[in-house]
Amino acid sequence: MKMTFRWYGEDSDSITLKQIKQIPGMTGLMGLLDYKAAGEVWTEEEVKAYVEHVHEAGLECEVIESVNVHEDIKMGLPTRDQYIENYITTIRNLAKYGVKVIVYNFMPVFDWLRTDLARVIEEDGSNSLYYDEKELGNMTPLDIVKKTAEDCNGFTLPGWEPERLALLEQTLKQYEGITPDMLRENYKYFLDAIIPVCEEVGVKMAVHPDDPAWPIFGLPRISHSQEDFDKIVALHDSPANALCLCTGSLGSNPANDIPAIIRHFGEKDRIACLHIRNVKYLGERCFREAAHLSSTGDLDMYEIVKAVYDTCPHDVYVRPDHGRMIWDEVGRPGYGLYDRALGACYLNGLWEAIDKASR
Repeated sequence: MKMTFRWYGEDSDSITLKQIKQIPGMTGLMGLLDYKAAGEVWTEEEVKAYVEHVHEAGLECEVIESVNVHEDIKMGLPTRDQYIENYITTIRNLAKYGVKVIVYNFMPVFDWLRTDLARVIEEDGSNSLYYDEKELGNMTPLDIVKKTAEDCNGFTLPGWEPERLALLEQTLKQYEGITPDMLRENYKYFLDAIIPVCEEVGVKMAVHPDDPAWPIFGLPRISHSQEDFDKIVALHDSPANALCLCTGSLGSNPANDIPAIIRHFGEKDRIACLHIRNVKYLGERCFREAAHLSSTGDLDMYEIVKAVYDTCPHDVYVRPDHGRMIWDEVGRPGYGLYDRALGACYLNGLWEAIDKASR
């Protein structure tokens, strides 16, 4: 297991590469260029500078996240072909500098949704991301966008980039009438164009699940169950058409058996990387994000890591996902240093114990 850390870049992250390097067992990043809008080419010069900077800190940069898919591709508009060509250019540029996995999603409009970015946990006074469908009430998508922007401590959040949401009302209108099957057809068109390039340059595309794991605001969402992902990997049958198995996103729905889903796709060699975190169920479509320790939430982290160990390559990329804000840290909600560092150590400890027991 290669333990990695999400990092937004020198100008966008309060956490430094030096701090990440000091986390025991940390091998590299799941990095991103957060200033790039969906549809823009990540130029060779930008990629080279970013990767070399990471390497100078003694870390690998073999996974890149949030190469966002333009909404025109998802909606199947005539303009999609140019955006797909841009995406292919980005794939080639990333591969040239050693990137082996690209994490992306095919979620309409919203990458993820929470109703509170800093809900206080009474047991210890820390805070974490929180979702309660009842709190949405009569809020419109525009209302939740405004609330999220106000609560993000001045940082950009993945999937909530201001320029991408500036045309929100227009985009939501365009999605009216697009069914899940139609979205899948548009997805297949995208995969059929990019996967042969990925096979050529040695890159795996790793699709991230819907978060939370159900439809929101009437938008078609097609990536939140084992059945959904079976359909996705069948759209273009190739090892390069793979998954980013996010335990917290899928785990937001207690009907999803996370260890079983990992085993199902791990045995098919379709898991390119994993985001591992814990969630605490608080009611119907209500949850908060917990510390990684199994007993603090409702996911069995031992069984999750055991499923990874048993069915995935032992150099699979993993990162501790969203953490709580602890020890008075102020930073990007979900992406503080301390709790994610604790999570990385905990996951590495589980892996070591499983590995030694298996011998």
